[in-house]
Amino acid sequence: MPDAFSSPEHQTPHRPHRQPPYPPPNPQHSPPPYPEFRNEPAAHSPAYATYPWQPRPPEPPRRRRPRHHALGQHSDIRLLRGAYRRQRRVATLTALGYFTLFLLLSAFAPGLMASTVSGGLPMGLLLGLLQVPVTCLAIGVYEYTARRGVDPVADRIRRQSELDAKREAAR
Repeated sequence: MPDAFSSPEHQTPHRPHRQPPYPPPNPQHSPPPYPEFRNEPAAHSPAYATYPWQPRPPEPPRRRRPRHHALGQHSDIRLLRGAYRRQRRVATLTALGYFTLFLLLSAFAPGLMASTVSGGLPMGLLLGLLQVPVTCLAIGVYEYTARRGVDPVADRIRRQSELDAKREAAR
């Protein structure tokens, strides 16, 4: 089997596949002889006036550049993204961190988890029951960080976008 690294005497000669320079004519599907007589405009029609008596095409309206940056390029978007990312991390690490700690203690410290706290209540059961308040705490942390870090930035972006929409509508 010849490959690219074989010496020339071990390779089969390459014969290019020849195709005609144009497709063979098909009498059943021949286009009309002149594109001017078709109902649709020709694909190669010029964008300028062909005849001097044709009216000029209307010029596109000129747009003024805005005095402020567009909303997609605004730095507040980056601030909002970062605040939301921190919010997710804090809330997720609060809930999953406690659950991971509970699993690690269950796996590697069974003596601690079997020890009784008071009145015959084992430590493992107490830590398991504490998962519900820790989850509620994670939800509270999520809402607190939303009110403190994410919502003010989102409100500022919302006000800016409303102003942008009013400016566009006034044009």
